[in-house]
Amino acid sequence: MIIDQEFLKSAGAEIKYYDTDETIFYEDNLPLYYYQIVEGEVKLNNYSSEGKEFIQNILSAGQSVGESLLFGDKRYPMNAISVTPSTVLRMNKNDFFAMLDDHPYLYRDLCKGLSDRLYYKYIMLQKNSLENPEERLKGVMSYLKSFHSSSDIFSFEIPLTRQQLASLTGLRVETVIRTIKNMEKENVLKIKNRKILY
Repeated sequence: MIIDQEFLKSAGAEIKYYDTDETIFYEDNLPLYYYQIVEGEVKLNNYSSEGKEFIQNILSAGQSVGESLLFGDKRYPMNAISVTPSTVLRMNKNDFFAMLDDHPYLYRDLCKGLSDRLYYKYIMLQKNSLENPEERLKGVMSYLKSFHSSSDIFSFEIPLTRQQLASLTGLRVETVIRTIKNMEKENVLKIKNRKILY
């Protein structure tokens, strides 16, 4: 969901700056703010008891972070960490709800954004339950490309590293690298200057 930045500022949002790998909120924190990315990328992740990272999603400019949890009384089930230097608008939960009450049309936009996130979760659950690593990777890539204006083959540059793809799909990095090479041989994707075109 994208809410106009100036509108958010006028309703009480403040600009926060985060360096690479800086935490925006931690797992088990109470949701107290609405966050919207102005610039940069933010990952939602967890760590296993062995310290292995599992990335749930990577969000970019214009997307909101963890907003669905503002509507319940549950703690965050994930961390939000900046992947790149990021600028984020942060609005107090009470101000956020007052803004929604004053401008009810925003609820429809909010529901659309939540619907898109749920769709992503369904796709990821479905694809990540498959044994075939190629199907897992195609699921992530197809989802990301669905927001791109062109559906032409090789028209979309995947904005993720091999490590991020591995963390999103639950695969080992070596498996991702090998599978991507096979997918290139099968003409499913192209690699140009180490970037994946899908």
